[in-house]
Amino acid sequence: MCGENSSSLAPGFFVLNGIPGLEAAHTWIALPFCFMYITAVLGNCGLIYLISHEEALHRPMYYFLALLSFTDVTLCTTTVPNMLCIFWFNLKEIHFNACLAQMFFVHMLTGMESGVLMLMALDRYVAICHPLRYSTILTNPVITKAGLATFLRGVLLILPFTFLTKRLPYCRSNFIPHTYCDHMSVAKVSCGNFKVNAIYGLLAALLIGGFDMFCISVSYTMILRAVVSLSSADARHKAFSTCTSHICAIVITYVPALFTIFTHRFGGQSIPHHVHILIANLYLMLPPTLNPIVYGVKTKQIQEGVIKLFFKEKDVLVMK
Repeated sequence: MCGENSSSLAPGFFVLNGIPGLEAAHTWIALPFCFMYITAVLGNCGLIYLISHEEALHRPMYYFLALLSFTDVTLCTTTVPNMLCIFWFNLKEIHFNACLAQMFFVHMLTGMESGVLMLMALDRYVAICHPLRYSTILTNPVITKAGLATFLRGVLLILPFTFLTKRLPYCRSNFIPHTYCDHMSVAKVSCGNFKVNAIYGLLAALLIGGFDMFCISVSYTMILRAVVSLSSADARHKAFSTCTSHICAIVITYVPALFTIFTHRFGGQSIPHHVHILIANLYLMLPPTLNPIVYGVKTKQIQEGVIKLFFKEKDVLVMK
């Protein structure tokens, strides 16, 4: 089958099958994903609201955190509502162009998420290694340009995915064994040669993820050297404690990502397909869900901001 016309080279729609082999459990699998999505939306929107309204948080570190929160909540919104419709209402069809659009936004936003984590590592490097020049280096125009550059990098490197996928002929099947339109999952449905897609996909991953991980590694190497050279143990602890939230965010983001990439390319036969799909979904859901919690627990300024905002709203209600 090929959408509405079996002789067409471009299907009218795809059918997202969800998690193959676990169809009977779709209703129950949807529950934790729904809970995670609600937590992610509330947590990230709350962080953005707090940072925008609390003057004490108008600093580069928190601007980057707000950008990360916006990216995360947008990322999970591009996939989770559609996934829940598949699990709960069996609404599996997605228009061909809508599938390409979802594919573009998923990969562009994951690339942007990686880029923002890299910018946050550079922010910590400047704050610890060049504290006296921190406010003069990371000015608002610099932060805006860095965020815009990260966004444009993602758009320019991911946009070819849509053209490379659209050019492929689809004359066998329009069933995608996934919960969302992933680049290679869509390409593998075609009856054409998708080798160019595979090569460019790997190249884009190296240019985005590889470059960002290299910058993060260099930043934290320099930070570690600077922290170790401090004479006071208390100063070392205080300096490194400002990085703990960011390190947690890096682990939450990159561990599932690396697992997905390496098992997809090198462990495809030994690991069941439904495990691939579950990990791919967790890769998209864990960072948006856990990042607000990690920063809320680990960052004193955010805790103080929440308390201050809570009592401010309470005083307004009492006055009314």
